[in-house]
Amino acid sequence: MPESGQKTTQGHITERVPEPIAGPAARRTGLLVTLVLGGLTALPPLSMDMYLPALPEVTGALAAPAATIQLTLTACLAGMALGQLVVGPMSDKWGRRRPLLIGMVVYVLATAACAFAPTAETLIGFRLLQGLAGAAGIVIARAVVRDLYDGVEMARFFSTLMLISGVAPIIAPLIGGQILRITDWRGVFHVLTVIGVLLTLVVWRFLGETLPPERRHEGGVGQALRTMRGLLADRVFAGYMLTGGLAFAALFAYISASPFVVQEIYGASPQTFSLLFGLNSIGLVAVGQINGKLLVGRVSLDKALGWGLGTILVAALALLLMTSGAFGKVGLVPIAAGLFVLMSAMGLAMPNTNALALMRTPHAAGSASALLGTTSFLVGAVASPLVGIAGEHTAVPMAVVQLTCAVLALVCFLGLCRPWRAPATTAGTPAAGA
Repeated sequence: MPESGQKTTQGHITERVPEPIAGPAARRTGLLVTLVLGGLTALPPLSMDMYLPALPEVTGALAAPAATIQLTLTACLAGMALGQLVVGPMSDKWGRRRPLLIGMVVYVLATAACAFAPTAETLIGFRLLQGLAGAAGIVIARAVVRDLYDGVEMARFFSTLMLISGVAPIIAPLIGGQILRITDWRGVFHVLTVIGVLLTLVVWRFLGETLPPERRHEGGVGQALRTMRGLLADRVFAGYMLTGGLAFAALFAYISASPFVVQEIYGASPQTFSLLFGLNSIGLVAVGQINGKLLVGRVSLDKALGWGLGTILVAALALLLMTSGAFGKVGLVPIAAGLFVLMSAMGLAMPNTNALALMRTPHAAGSASALLGTTSFLVGAVASPLVGIAGEHTAVPMAVVQLTCAVLALVCFLGLCRPWRAPATTAGTPAAGA
């Protein structure tokens, strides 16, 4: 019989339940935890994507060039990256619940401050703080999944989370576009503040502690750094970390450049941009569900990941050829089709890299989650300003960044992970027959 705080057969841990939960109660509890974790993983795309249709308006309202306003995206992304390095080890030491709640409260305050930013520089600063605080939801949600699940079940759960969190990028630009019909860009941050308050209350009320005291790390900063160094020394973990980070950078190049590509270069309205963005997100969610429901358990995670990376590479190459004029002048539809394929393939790349990396780190899920998230967001933050390096009237830099990231991701996957070999299930512990 499990002790208080131990994993039950249904995959739910809570310090307040000494017995395994069975029957309908278990299903209700599991669904509730899934929805809460989905909300936490949905917060970053909400924070980024709801704001996207407003980028051209912010450029005019704050009298700043487009490259400067794109730094508001970079600052938020960099904050989410750096914040995870702090919150991840904190959650391994103090548990998941306390750091999460602190982060959510700071996120709400920072988001409210963004709504009143008088200059582009001030907005960049508040967006950095917003990202630092919002990192708590990202890193702890992944760590909680590692607390609850292992192996194939963890990969399936990540795909389920993609279904829930994938709704956010579908509806976020649509909401942002509609907000802009009745108010200005500051109203977007007012709505995000309300969402943050509601999610904080839901976490406080319904998400119990998933890391019991006996499984926590007692060390301080030094111990956290040694743990991360050990994780980085594991070649296969580092390979999945870099592969996922580079794939995410290709995704973020699209996120950062698409408002200007679709609206400024191809003349679409904010509402049309929002619809196209939502369609691409539907593709990502749909492929993620195919991964979780049909492929996981039938096809190796490495093979599914390889298919995803190959598709991203082909789509990025096609986009580069189209935007550079190799096929003559092309309209919005072919470009949108290429972006749809690239985005959809992320449904194979993202959940499988997370699952394969975290399978190796049951002893330090928080630190491992922090490294995965930090790498993704830092590489994405570097990719963001590069897409606008040639100005606002060409999409070639976006395609170049995407293709470069796709090639490097595939190189890391093949060179470091070596998927044709039997993988180790835990960092430093070879699997049977390896």
